Amino acid sequence: MNEKMMQARDIITGYKGRPLRIMEVCGTHTHEIFRLGIRKLVPEGIDIISGPGCPVCVTAVGFIDEACWLALEKGCTVCTFGDLIKVPGTEMSLAGARAKGAKVRPVYSPLDAVELARADPDEQVVFLAVGFETTTPSACLAVKQARELGLKNFSILTANKTMPNAYNALVGSADAFIYPGHVNAITGNSACIKLCEEKGVSGVVAGFTASELVTALAVCIRLLEKGEPFFRNCYPRVVKDEGNPSAIKLMNEVMEPCDSEWRGLGLIPMSGMKLRAEYAEFDSRLKYAMPLITGKPNPACRCGDVLQGKCKPSDCKVFGKVCTPLHPVGACMVSDEGACSAYYQYSGLV
Repeated sequence: MNEKMMQARDIITGYKGRPLRIMEVCGTHTHEIFRLGIRKLVPEGIDIISGPGCPVCVTAVGFIDEACWLALEKGCTVCTFGDLIKVPGTEMSLAGARAKGAKVRPVYSPLDAVELARADPDEQVVFLAVGFETTTPSACLAVKQARELGLKNFSILTANKTMPNAYNALVGSADAFIYPGHVNAITGNSACIKLCEEKGVSGVVAGFTASELVTALAVCIRLLEKGEPFFRNCYPRVVKDEGNPSAIKLMNEVMEPCDSEWRGLGLIPMSGMKLRAEYAEFDSRLKYAMPLITGKPNPACRCGDVLQGKCKPSDCKVFGKVCTPLHPVGACMVSDEGACSAYYQYSGLV
């Protein structure tokens, strides 16, 4: 352990000030803070809480119902990242739809779905576009490639979300945010700086290694002690203030902002992304004249409260009992970035 990391660790372990609530927004941060043992360094006066930074976790129940409708009612081949397959919908997950004969294919990239559509023109292929600014550019690239190839059998079902308005919805939930480094690598830091300057919301951007996370947490604690709003980029080797201009340009070309439903947070205005009118032919909802489908979450699941930092996963009555990774009741237990999954794997509470 180098001297700087030792100093950062000492700042964390030696804290004796007022109680602090620090929210790690990113699901990967949630898991890494557990896995690397960083939570064990944190004294009682500091509460590390998980936020809505897991894209699968914040995807609304109704989206799963829409995907099942496309697979079962329209006979589409639904392509998705693997961790979405077990997320419960109102009546079933995509795994349940597959058991009923639906064609559900896990893919590693939306371009895999484009290739599947190209290879089989008779198959109607739908890619489930779920994710934040980190993965949205790849969905946009897939749509552009499908257009260039002249594909008529490819479309996407969008649940893409953007983080800035979610931060606005969470103002007051914590004393400071640990912002997701991979999101800020795309978007830049302007939204976080604006939150600090206009609303007094404090936060630091963090990387994902042990030294980066410990350093970011120590910086956060030290600046909170001073009592003034702050923003610091603790991941400068990857995150630049301007972000990734090429990725931003691609997203703005293919998609535009829209209102979006977040599990636990409700409808957040202009926090989602949908295809622009020029790309409407690739919008699954329009292509298949999808009726309005609204989902109903399981009332036993407290995933929404977990995502808002109102409770810890272990406070949920079904955690580790009825709800496990093999038999999830809610999305937070399914995803590799989910808070409930992290608590189940690392907390020692089950």
